[in-house]
Amino acid sequence: MAVTDPIADMLTRIRNANTAAHSTVDIPASRVKRAIAEILKEEGFIEGFERVKEGPQGMLRIALRYGPEKEKIITGLRRISRPGLRVYTPRTAIPRVLGGLGLVIMSTPQGIMSGKRARKLGVGGEVLAFVW
Repeated sequence: MAVTDPIADMLTRIRNANTAAHSTVDIPASRVKRAIAEILKEEGFIEGFERVKEGPQGMLRIALRYGPEKEKIITGLRRISRPGLRVYTPRTAIPRVLGGLGLVIMSTPQGIMSGKRARKLGVGGEVLAFVW
């Protein structure tokens, strides 16, 4: 299966596993996906992740996080910039999700980071996704 947008595929797998209340989800590994998983872990949206040697490129096994009553921590994931329509933002116009309660994942010249960190460093870039 040829995936034209691997980041959208990752977000969809997480969204589907979260909806089905799975404890983990496996995603084909890459450096970009690993950086996104690291941001999700730092911001508290997932428990953690590990690299599993399966297949030619390996897999990322992401442990999803739920509340004490099995309520979802991730209520929404949305891909913003996509192959058909790239969305870039200057450092002065980095969007906020739910008034700062959500997370913006960005690709900047300094690497993939959260919108909060990009704002602090004063860099703009491509807006990859929103998580809330």
